[in-house]
Amino acid sequence: MPSEPHLMTTEQVADRLGIKPASVYAYVSRGLLRSRRNADGKGSLFEKPDVDAFVASRKRPTTPGIQTGITLIRDGNLYYRGHDACVLARTASFEAVAALLWAGDLERTEFVPNAELRDLAARVTMQLPAAARTTDRLRVVVAAAAAADPLRFDTSPTAVMTTGRTMLATMVAALPLAANPTDCRTLRDAGAGAGADSPEPSIAELLWHRLTPETPGSTGYHLLNAALVLLADHDIAASTLAARVAASTRAHPYAVVSAGLAALDGPLHGAASGLAHAMVADAIASKDPVGTITGRQRSGTPVPGFGHPLYPDGDPRATALLRMIADGPVRDTAERMIDAMRTRAGIHPNIDFALATLTLTHNMPADAGETIFAVGRTAGWLAHALEEYADKPSRFRPTGQYAGRKPTPDREQG
Repeated sequence: MPSEPHLMTTEQVADRLGIKPASVYAYVSRGLLRSRRNADGKGSLFEKPDVDAFVASRKRPTTPGIQTGITLIRDGNLYYRGHDACVLARTASFEAVAALLWAGDLERTEFVPNAELRDLAARVTMQLPAAARTTDRLRVVVAAAAAADPLRFDTSPTAVMTTGRTMLATMVAALPLAANPTDCRTLRDAGAGAGADSPEPSIAELLWHRLTPETPGSTGYHLLNAALVLLADHDIAASTLAARVAASTRAHPYAVVSAGLAALDGPLHGAASGLAHAMVADAIASKDPVGTITGRQRSGTPVPGFGHPLYPDGDPRATALLRMIADGPVRDTAERMIDAMRTRAGIHPNIDFALATLTLTHNMPADAGETIFAVGRTAGWLAHALEEYADKPSRFRPTGQYAGRKPTPDREQG
């Protein structure tokens, strides 16, 4: 690593841009980035301001034909229909934010699981092997619930929102409990969870007891609710595009969510928090956070949980969530890792790192971050489905650029 904090190595630039080191050299050869030789003559160094300027100059790719009024990312901030998502994470319930995404009104409505669908989904998922991830179970739950819902093909706005509320609650309620918790009602004290006056447990309350045996205390529900809010939508991410393509064919809401869950499964999307979880866990076990970071950099692999192409100055979702996590050994380790990356490489944590910190703090499994991501983003997928159902159907039909063997004329039969 360079001794001067304003300098970055080729590997650090590659991590920042999300590309391979060879691509960095290609940018240099094309005059898009300036570099200078390291003192030992064996590598290149880059001025951090030059890299920052290059990141800012890169145009965000847009998908033709998609105009959305749901989410805006601008000047390092995230907005849901004009509301700052980080403020909503502190002040609103996930249920109210889902209503905002779906209908534009920040109004809490109860999300109640369908008992028959929940019991069916629970029986089906019981057949899965013990090693199945929670997101594997979610996909099966959604498929089972769809098969048993005769009204799933109704894509009118009211029906989609009704289905969405039931689906989300059923998805979570069908998951196995991490422990036998005390009745949720007795665990609430004033302000303990968003919706403490509600007759029904919130999605955050239901999900908490399926991710950890810990009691939530006075802040657990609120913390998990904030994570769900921050993950509810993020413009046209890969999984959201998949969901919109499904909705454009007039696939029913369950199929839309299934499409989103399929795309979310990749290690470069929803599953990324599991990689960050493993890294932070290693740092805690070794009691050497900086050494853990150094080891990752030395191996030439990207440091999971750091950097985001849309937020060169830091992911606001990570900042908001990390501030809400209680002090303790996990947060102390996380802060030391953040300081090392920020000071030496100028790279900030993203939401995956914040999820890893949250899940480790509260004794949740390695795939808990991916589960939180999937449940939260389901609200966004359905919001985009509602937009798509109101648009022209089957409007996504791109044409590939053929690069295979040229066709040859058929020989005449003799």
